[in-house]
Amino acid sequence: MFHGSIVALVTPFRNGRIDERAFQDLVAWHVTQGTHGFVPVGTTGESPTLSHAEHERVVELCIETVARRRPVIAGTGSNATAEAISLTRHAARVGADAALIVTPYYNKPTQDGLYAHYRAIHDATEIPIIIYNIPGRSVVDMSVETMARLAELPRIVGVKDATADIVRPLLTAQRCGAEFCQLSGEDGNALAFLAHGGHGCISVTANVAPALCAAMHEAWREGRPDEALALQRRLLPLHRALFCETSPAPTKYALARMGKCTEEVRLPLVGLSEASRAHVDAALAAVGIDA
Repeated sequence: MFHGSIVALVTPFRNGRIDERAFQDLVAWHVTQGTHGFVPVGTTGESPTLSHAEHERVVELCIETVARRRPVIAGTGSNATAEAISLTRHAARVGADAALIVTPYYNKPTQDGLYAHYRAIHDATEIPIIIYNIPGRSVVDMSVETMARLAELPRIVGVKDATADIVRPLLTAQRCGAEFCQLSGEDGNALAFLAHGGHGCISVTANVAPALCAAMHEAWREGRPDEALALQRRLLPLHRALFCETSPAPTKYALARMGKCTEEVRLPLVGLSEASRAHVDAALAAVGIDA
């Protein structure tokens, strides 16, 4: 259903407000660069700092600009089930192809609570749902067993796996089936994830190097593993530099260097230190990106 390089889009700001023109220009650029899919208002899109109106507007802008040329997987998660249902219904109403729903953060639900949360969203909406499992941010880790229970529901179609456990896609495929869409949430292990049966990556690095990320996935799908590995090695400095401080601050700095948007982030995030700016600058140069 979904595959390849799927960008976890930043949300550009200017003077505290969403820069709609910059956002739509960024999405349009990604289409020309070969990006295979779009995730607006995920973690990289600073969704925790957006109002509901802003959140919905960004989803609408993305869908409008993509214009059905690529799939749009809208971030609609929340640690309040009713709020996640509302955001997911909006995404379905305006034409998103799927919803990416993070495991509830801060609440620390049990495995039964996780199942009940996703089951309630599934039953209240009519759009494919991708589970976003990111224990490093949400503090809870959905077990393979719970995911297998959820995979029995007709519109729970996949997972964004940000556990960094490269064995997990093998276990997930074993329990959920080969058709269950598995997308890596870690750029650094994206190629290894594909080798273990994954279908793609929801990528931060793709914000900055969309053509290279897309080419890596295409090389793998077309049976050119040596080329895919060479591209992954080339991208590695960027994979690392874009997390030298809390994402998406490094990515926005890189995009500002490229003239795509400002480097503005919303509190409690702040701009990069001088040392981190130098780190990102060096990575851009190593990968061969003009900035």
